[in-house]
Amino acid sequence: MSVELVEVVRSGFRECVHRGSFVVLRPDGEIDIEVGRVHTPIFPRSCNKPMQAVAMLRNGFVPSSTAELAIAFASHTGEQTHLALVRGLLARHGLREDHLQCPADLPTNEIARAAVLTNGARSKRIYMNCSGKHAAMLATCVANDWPTDSYLQPGHPLQQAVVDTIAELTGEPETELGIDGCGLPIVPVSLVNLARAFAALVTAAPESNERAVADAIRAHPAVASGTDEDDLTLMSAVAGLFCKAGADGVHAGALPDGTAFALKLDDGGERARVPMTAAILGRIGVDGGDVLTDLAARPVLGGGARVGTIRAIPGVLDL
Repeated sequence: MSVELVEVVRSGFRECVHRGSFVVLRPDGEIDIEVGRVHTPIFPRSCNKPMQAVAMLRNGFVPSSTAELAIAFASHTGEQTHLALVRGLLARHGLREDHLQCPADLPTNEIARAAVLTNGARSKRIYMNCSGKHAAMLATCVANDWPTDSYLQPGHPLQQAVVDTIAELTGEPETELGIDGCGLPIVPVSLVNLARAFAALVTAAPESNERAVADAIRAHPAVASGTDEDDLTLMSAVAGLFCKAGADGVHAGALPDGTAFALKLDDGGERARVPMTAAILGRIGVDGGDVLTDLAARPVLGGGARVGTIRAIPGVLDL
């Protein structure tokens, strides 16, 4: 069963508790720490994006740059740099924004969203945080002469290739697919196998598709996430870290030596994710300086002043 992982302390009073599960793997792939339900499949949400990108590379997607590869598995925030990369990717393959089948949305970056609304614009599919992945999937379809109007369907050749690639990288037994927030099929994966997949990508041969994905996000964390986003902050603070956040409290990552982690918060609480990740990284001896220390104890505010902390529960990592 899941356990209490993160607490919110306000004015010395424990106000909230977030339960969940996490696993840490040693470089040899064996489990170092196992807390909660780490062998039960979850929906990794955007943590599956790096593996989806590997599938696209294996099936003819040729990015024009490492930044374009990063946008192909980004959870971007709709900033101008992100939109330019998505538009460029579409244009190179003779595609238009209306080929995208992700839901219309507004940018999640506050400044970018304000600019859109101030100019009287409306929600667009390209603003949706998964539009880069959808654009890359369409480009892969063009490269293979596969249908572009049905690329969301589980039976589409591209989605079958994605399922096969994720099964190979994770070793996860076949399970029933779900539908992700962007409309694409989502493959369930257990936390332990999600961590193993991230380790496999970061330790792959330098010229491999797997390593290309891990290197792209580490070279362009702002493309794969966005200004002030957690993954950008973490990868900027921790040398060599490859990590990806997923919706509803999922996070996974790996270090260059193959040490890897994956976590899931039962309530999907986004605020608890990074303090838990920072605590895990601290537990395995990562040097992230003051940045990692601050992330492990995020402030609780009262009247604009710090009156408490969001932190991993003391002792939860002392196993």
